[in-house]
Amino acid sequence: MDVDATLIREEVIDLLGDAAGAGERIAAITARAMRGELDFSQSLRARVRLLRGLPVSVFDDVFARVHVTPGALDLIATLHAHGWKVGVVSGGFHEIVDRLADHLGLDHWIANRLEVSHGALTGGVLGDIVTKETKREALERWMREDGLEPGQSVAVGDGANDIPMIRQAALGIAFCAKPVVREHADHSITTPDLMQVMTLLS
Repeated sequence: MDVDATLIREEVIDLLGDAAGAGERIAAITARAMRGELDFSQSLRARVRLLRGLPVSVFDDVFARVHVTPGALDLIATLHAHGWKVGVVSGGFHEIVDRLADHLGLDHWIANRLEVSHGALTGGVLGDIVTKETKREALERWMREDGLEPGQSVAVGDGANDIPMIRQAALGIAFCAKPVVREHADHSITTPDLMQVMTLLS
């Protein structure tokens, strides 16, 4: 599943933007990217540039402001009890996703990593950016690694960059999603409760 606005309620880049005093500008770019109006990689680089100079201690503050979506803990526990694996692919950042993965007991995770120099963000991203194709490819790779058949996959997301993995999965779920995402999903959940995913699996 996706992380920002799916596994958690917030968009981490927007919280970082608030800390950098660029919250409104970053939130506006985020909204356009999630609606599919902007190329995600370009929009992410533009937003990250506005974070230049933030101390790495900002991640402690941001993580404290993150709220796990209602039902997420119960969903993950229920899936694990039935032998399922749970992975997340995030256009957000390892600096937050790694902590979430440890806290929630995730099996797989991928995210972007921000460049740091002398204890502060440089405004750059290290390595390749997680794109919509990265999300689809991660789903396929984790299925192979876990020995799953094509019909044994579920993808959950809310933004335009989640569409390829939602379409690739045997069951694609739009979660409190943008209209363009709902058009491509098998099912749509409109209330922020991830345990509703279980009603589609039973």
